[in-house]
Amino acid sequence: MDAVKVGLLGLGTVGGGAVTVLKRNAEEITRRAGRGIQVTHAAARDLDKPRNCDTTGITLTTDPNEVVNDPDVQIVVELIGGDTLACDMVKKAIANGKHVVTANKALIAKYGNEIFAAAQERGVMVAFEAAVAGGIPIIKAIREGLAGNQIQWLAGIINGTGNFILTEMRDKGRDFADVLTEAQELGYAEADPTFDVEGIDAAHKLTILASIAFGIPLQFEATYTEGISNITREDVAYAEELGYRIKHLGLARQSDKGIELRVHPTLIPERRLIANVDGVMNAVLVMGDAVGPTLYYGAGAGAEPTASAVVADIIDVVRVLTSDPENRVPHLAFQPQSLSNVPVLDMAEVETAYYLRMLAEDKPGVLADVTRILGDRGISIEAIIQKEPQPGSDKANIIMLTHRILEQNMNQAIVDIETLSAISGKVTRIRVETLNAD
Repeated sequence: MDAVKVGLLGLGTVGGGAVTVLKRNAEEITRRAGRGIQVTHAAARDLDKPRNCDTTGITLTTDPNEVVNDPDVQIVVELIGGDTLACDMVKKAIANGKHVVTANKALIAKYGNEIFAAAQERGVMVAFEAAVAGGIPIIKAIREGLAGNQIQWLAGIINGTGNFILTEMRDKGRDFADVLTEAQELGYAEADPTFDVEGIDAAHKLTILASIAFGIPLQFEATYTEGISNITREDVAYAEELGYRIKHLGLARQSDKGIELRVHPTLIPERRLIANVDGVMNAVLVMGDAVGPTLYYGAGAGAEPTASAVVADIIDVVRVLTSDPENRVPHLAFQPQSLSNVPVLDMAEVETAYYLRMLAEDKPGVLADVTRILGDRGISIEAIIQKEPQPGSDKANIIMLTHRILEQNMNQAIVDIETLSAISGKVTRIRVETLNAD
C-alpha cells in the first residue's frame, strides 16, 4: 500500500520537529498506522532559512496554496499559527477533501465550530491534539479515555511562560518584570508577551478543553480571562506562608447553574500535586464521576514534545482514512447534533474563595471595620495575617483568606473596603481553589 502523503504549512520549530519524528521513527509509525507516512510538500516563508530538520525529498514552496491544492497531498498539517491565513488555508484544505491536523489553539477556539461543521459536511477529519498542552495527550484522554465519565471539573496549568514566571518569583523572591525579561531572553516569552501573561493563550486552550469535557460549542468570547502581571513577590510569599502556591490556572466546572470558564491567578494548597508543577511544564487535573481525579503532566511546548502530538494526530487520521465518516470519534467528543446549550456563567455568578491583601493604617478599629463589611455581604473569614508596619511607616499589610462566596458579593465588599479612609489604594484579590477530590 502506498505511503500517505502529508503537506506541511509552516516549517518552523514544530514543523521541523514533526519532520524529524516522522523520519526517525518511520518504521515504528508504519507498524502503528498500517501504512507509511511521508511528508512530500512543505510551505515556509523563507526557503533559505536554516532548518532543524532534514528536508530531503520534500518539495518546498513559499505559497501555502500549492500545498493545499496539490492533488497528491492527503493530509494538510497547519503549523502557521495565527487565525487569518491559517483559517483560510484550513477551510480550503477541507473544501478540497483533505484531512487536517493543526496545533493552532487560537484557530480552534475562535473558529472551530464552523471548521468542524465544514469538515463534517465534507467527510474529513480535523485533528488538534497539539493545540492544548503540547506533548500531553489531554484531548485524547478526555475525549476517548474518559468517555464513560461525566466530567465534573478540570483545572490546568496550560501556559508554560506564566508558570515559569510564577515559579521564579516564588523560588527566588524576584519581581514579575524582572522574570519576564529573563523569560524573553530564554525564548519562553515573545517580545510582546500579552498572550501568555494576560491569559489569552490559556483561555484559548481552556475553551477547547471545556467543549470536549462538557459537550458545549466552543465559546472563547465567554471565557473570563485575567493575567498575572499584577502579582507581586509579596503575594507569592504570603501565599506560601498560608500554605498555598499561586498558579495561573484555567478552570472549567459544570454546576446546576451552568458552566464556569475562567483563567486567572489562583491560590492552590501546596500539598496538591498540581501546585508543585514548576517551570515551563504543564499539567491538567480532570475530575470524572467514575474515575475520580486524574492528572496529566508533561512538556507544554517545544519542537519534539509538540511534534509528538502532531504525529499522533497524523497516525490517527491515517488509521481511519477508509472508515465511514459517521463512525469516527467526534471532533468535540459528543455527536455534533448532541452538543448542549448549557450557558457559560458570568464571572459574577461564580462561587469561590478569596485571598485579600490590603494596606491599612495601623490603628484600632480598622480590622473591625473590614470584617464588618465582609460580614454584611455574608463573607466569612478563614484566616488573617497582619504584618508589622515597615520602619517609618504607619501602615500595615492585612492578608485574609475567606470561605467560598459569590463573586458579585466579593466585588461589592471590595468596593466598600476601598472607600474606608484607613485603607490605602486598591485591595488585591486572588481567587482560591482547593481542587478537592470529593
